[in-house]
Amino acid sequence: MNLQQAKFEYLLRLGDSSLIIGHRLSEWCGHGPILEEDIALINIALDFVGNATSLLGYAAQVEGKGRTEDDLAYLRGEREYRNLLITEQPNGDYAATIVRQFLYDTYTFFLYEELKSSKDETIAAIAVKSHKEITYHLRHTTQWMLRLGDGTAESHQRLQTALNELWMFTSELFDMDEVDRLLINEGIAADLDKVKAAWEKRVNEVITEATLLLPVTNIKQKGSREGKHSEHLGFLLAEMQYIPRSFPGSKW
Repeated sequence: MNLQQAKFEYLLRLGDSSLIIGHRLSEWCGHGPILEEDIALINIALDFVGNATSLLGYAAQVEGKGRTEDDLAYLRGEREYRNLLITEQPNGDYAATIVRQFLYDTYTFFLYEELKSSKDETIAAIAVKSHKEITYHLRHTTQWMLRLGDGTAESHQRLQTALNELWMFTSELFDMDEVDRLLINEGIAADLDKVKAAWEKRVNEVITEATLLLPVTNIKQKGSREGKHSEHLGFLLAEMQYIPRSFPGSKW
């Protein structure tokens, strides 16, 4: 694998994760528990989609085959997607959405903090902009973790159940392979061992403050880097890609 191929793959991993989590959050539009939160979730979804647009646009440029960010978003099948498995998990109830977002927001907060120092100027610029947005995302989901975890007996139970069910997807966040190693050596990608240490510290602090228990499981779900996804991604893409695939080449 050469540097161009590795960078393209890396950008897909980042961009696909942002796109899919953004789409998942957009599904809350009109369904939020309170009006203010309905608006907040959609604004966060827009941030993720904007981040995906930048990353996939740059990925298309790096690939050099004439594709655009829209081609990459709407004209690939699920086996070609590289988003992290946690991002495609269904919203569930509001507690499940908050847990998923908190775990992922904490990850992206420290990931993009590292990417701000990338020797790839475009990636660094995207990271600087995105990190400002992610700082808000993490503050938002942390507040809800504390509110629900240390709230009523039911809110606490729902949050703990969601945390237990989603925990098996967290180990994949920090897997590294040939792509990561090549780009880390070039000063382009983030060292996920550093990200993991910071993530574990922050997550443990919030879980403790929210009066929750850290899940214990030997189950580790992974496979997204090889295009192996849960059954949920195909249904998500079928909805997200319906219009572009039904009317290929149309201008809007």
